[in-house]
Amino acid sequence: MTIKDFAYDHPDRDVAAFKRAVANKLIYAVGKDPVAASQDDWLNATSQAVRDQLVERWMTTTRANYAQDLKRVYYLSMEFLIGRTFTNALLAVDLYDTVREALADFGVDMAALSEREPDAALGNGGLGRLAACFLDSMATLGVPGMGYGIRYEYGMFRQRIVDGQQVETPDYWLTRGNPWEFQRPEVNYRVRFGGHVQKREGASVPSGAADWVDTHDVLAVAYDTIIPGYGTQATNTLRLWSARATEEIDLSAFNRGNYMQAVESKNHSENVSRVLYPDDSTPSGRELRLHQEYFFCSASVQDLLRRYLRNHKTFDQLSEKVSIHLNDTHPVLAVPELMRLLLDEHGLSWDVAWAHTQKVFSYTNHTLMHEALETWPVEMLGRILPRHLQIIYDINAKFLATVTQKVGNDVELMRRLSLVDEAGERRVRMAYVAVLASHSVNGVSGLHSELMKQSIFSDFAKIFPERFNNKTNGVTPRRWLAQANPPLAALLDQRIGKGWRRDLSQLEALRPMAAQPAFVRAFRHAKRENKLRLANWVEQHLKIDIDTDAMFDVQVKRIHEYKRQLLNVLHVVTRYHRILDAQAAGTPLDIVPRVVVFAGKAASAYAMAKLVIRLINDVAATINADARVGKLLKVVFLPNYSVSLAEIIMPAADLSEQISTAGTEASGTGNMKFALNGALTIGTLDGANVEMRESVGPENIFIFGNTTPEVADIRARGYQPRDIYEGNAELKRVLDAIRDGAFSPGEPSRYQGIYDALVNWGDHYLLLADYASYVAKQAEVDALYRDPDAWTRMAILNVAGMGVFSSDRTIAQYAHEIWHTKPVVLG
Repeated sequence: MTIKDFAYDHPDRDVAAFKRAVANKLIYAVGKDPVAASQDDWLNATSQAVRDQLVERWMTTTRANYAQDLKRVYYLSMEFLIGRTFTNALLAVDLYDTVREALADFGVDMAALSEREPDAALGNGGLGRLAACFLDSMATLGVPGMGYGIRYEYGMFRQRIVDGQQVETPDYWLTRGNPWEFQRPEVNYRVRFGGHVQKREGASVPSGAADWVDTHDVLAVAYDTIIPGYGTQATNTLRLWSARATEEIDLSAFNRGNYMQAVESKNHSENVSRVLYPDDSTPSGRELRLHQEYFFCSASVQDLLRRYLRNHKTFDQLSEKVSIHLNDTHPVLAVPELMRLLLDEHGLSWDVAWAHTQKVFSYTNHTLMHEALETWPVEMLGRILPRHLQIIYDINAKFLATVTQKVGNDVELMRRLSLVDEAGERRVRMAYVAVLASHSVNGVSGLHSELMKQSIFSDFAKIFPERFNNKTNGVTPRRWLAQANPPLAALLDQRIGKGWRRDLSQLEALRPMAAQPAFVRAFRHAKRENKLRLANWVEQHLKIDIDTDAMFDVQVKRIHEYKRQLLNVLHVVTRYHRILDAQAAGTPLDIVPRVVVFAGKAASAYAMAKLVIRLINDVAATINADARVGKLLKVVFLPNYSVSLAEIIMPAADLSEQISTAGTEASGTGNMKFALNGALTIGTLDGANVEMRESVGPENIFIFGNTTPEVADIRARGYQPRDIYEGNAELKRVLDAIRDGAFSPGEPSRYQGIYDALVNWGDHYLLLADYASYVAKQAEVDALYRDPDAWTRMAILNVAGMGVFSSDRTIAQYAHEIWHTKPVVLG
């Protein structure tokens, strides 16, 4: 019996049939008369009708996965920044025009409808967006897999800018429900915390087994979202876990009139899945984050073992049928959890369980900064997860004993390799656990992967050189070109066909077109359409008028000191001073008008990043209100940066700012998205900028600043930022203006801390060391922009060189070289 035996007739691309499907959903599922239906009602009904188109594919794919007993990939990530689903689903099932026509017949504007859909608040930055791109590519390539994460009730936060400052409010993205998800109340797992460990006695007890008792428990309940592939019937699943109390209410406390106590346990339990990345500046915040990470790891590992055992009676084939991929260090608790389940619940011996574990796990590292590598205090881990701390101790002891046998009693080496950092407060190094437990450890750009082996994991790379490899990141062209940039996508379809959506290397065909005047004009026209769209958004939401003839100079990403939004601000103030000087002298100023666009969130406890946001807004307020500047310079900070906002910003950008300190950015994917949409890049030789330079040609990218070896050399020689400050009059003037309150006259000392960090406290990310090079390179940018044809030709060549940066290429490498899985075959 097949799925088709149960399926009703689908509307497919028949407009009349789809109208009936939407009307039926509106009346019978949403319960609204079309006459009284709101925009949200129409969106809900249409989304459910489109979802029905995916369900048959989903069930067919799932059955095929079981029937073919394929090796499945389980991708564990704290974030999945999937954005809006509506338009993406329409494009995946090729129903975009059909749905638009059907809704138009009802008098409903599909574009306005799609704007009503909230972004799924399941992530923050590049980590979550990469995971979303990977799920898209896995489905498109037919890689059998499932994403596992947390169904955050309120996301990270919704960012508002009030008096120039970031204000965090809950992101109520689920208020109107989520028509794309399926709740699975029958799929639930008990996740345990606290308690203590008892040694299991008996001759038949496997080595290493124990009992974890007297725990307090939380239920993890599954919610499934279909991830459709493009140009294929294959789909995958994103399974998110929501926390539920094991008991909804203490009825005896309620009957005594103690209503708060009656639901206290429920509220405490369900806090686990309320917010992404709770403020970890407090002990309670750090404990909640540990609870979150273990919560989704435990539920996910229990779930995948259940699925494996559906087709197998023993664990002999576990590593042949299961691959668990750790997206950064947040899911590393899955390692001791798998060991616990195999040892304590399923009776495997330690050696067999550990052998399976090392074959099943693979790990992607996303940072080279030691302070960003997650560690947990031994005291906290032992109190909340005592069995897991015990397992980590045992793994560590066996590993260090093996190393000692090979190299002798090298105490310093043992200290560096130990999974437990004994310096100061004893802490478990989660990244080390991941490296030791995984058969593959990859970086996300060529530079990052080499630096990873030379720095944070240098000792492990000497012991396990075969484990380390590179998988340069990529982005999905379906979301980031076909969906985000309709004008350019239509032009590409006209000139090279639609095949680039599944084979991005076809963009190479654009290279000769960069010399064709008609194509150059058409390309520039597409860019102008996108700039108008962004300008309209800015006027509508911020009441700021921006000139679409100006260069759109854009830096949008998480606000962090190493990403150096502050260096961008220094250049903005430099331009401002030059404009004022020319005005005062009455001399003509040959400067390209610019609109400088910032967007991004700062972590709620990251004081310096939040201060940078305030400085950007203060600088913007000053410059935008200065009549002497006119259209020569505008600065805008776009609040609440999201996937859907990025889809408006990136196609409109002329210049992409990728200016992190060399050696700090693992890869970046924003750089790829901007270039794919025809922006030129100004950046350092950091992360994937290095490979982008090779792909688009060094003459088609603006590279500045110190390289990674030069950064190391500057620091080794003893960096003196004050000497640079004193020796560069233009830089000194900029920093003095910021320090002395030129942009905060009501509170002149507001930015003293920023001045001190750059001049007196070491300038850790070398902004002053790169300032002169950055400003000089910006002058080259201006010079090229004055020649619109030359600029556009270079932009076309950038798009042509982006084929290698498709997430399809990345996932194909993961599937072949790390996961060793084959695509599902659908009839």
